[in-house]
Amino acid sequence: MQEHPDRHPLLALNLCSPLVYAQTETSLPDNMEKYAGQEELLLCFELDPVQSRAFEPERERLLGTFVFAGCKKSENGEKNFEKPVLLPAGAYIFVQRRQALNKDEWLDMAIEQQKDGLWERHKPQPKLYLRYLYEDGSPVTQLFRPVSV
Repeated sequence: MQEHPDRHPLLALNLCSPLVYAQTETSLPDNMEKYAGQEELLLCFELDPVQSRAFEPERERLLGTFVFAGCKKSENGEKNFEKPVLLPAGAYIFVQRRQALNKDEWLDMAIEQQKDGLWERHKPQPKLYLRYLYEDGSPVTQLFRPVSV
């Protein structure tokens, strides 16, 4: 069976060490393509508690509060790590796509991640980490969803 190009395989991931970022004042950027190849970004969102457990979440209500943004060292110099933010060590369901996705695209991917995670009997927590990076010559969008074990 050939995999559909819009499907993103769901992986169970045990992150053994946290990923540390310098907190930035960045809110959710509209166009992530401008970050491709420049720096690595981590964005964190609280999810609506009811929608985050639904097999068919209401797209407009899934995202709750924007929590933080963080970045790694850029080509222009070091970032200030006085206020670090983390992708904590722990258990996650994880998906990625090898391109810089816009908000509509990664939100669709997050909904599929949630559906697949619930179907596979994971217990996703109401938090979503969105990571943009440049890897192996192309931009990558990753979604991490903490799960209870």
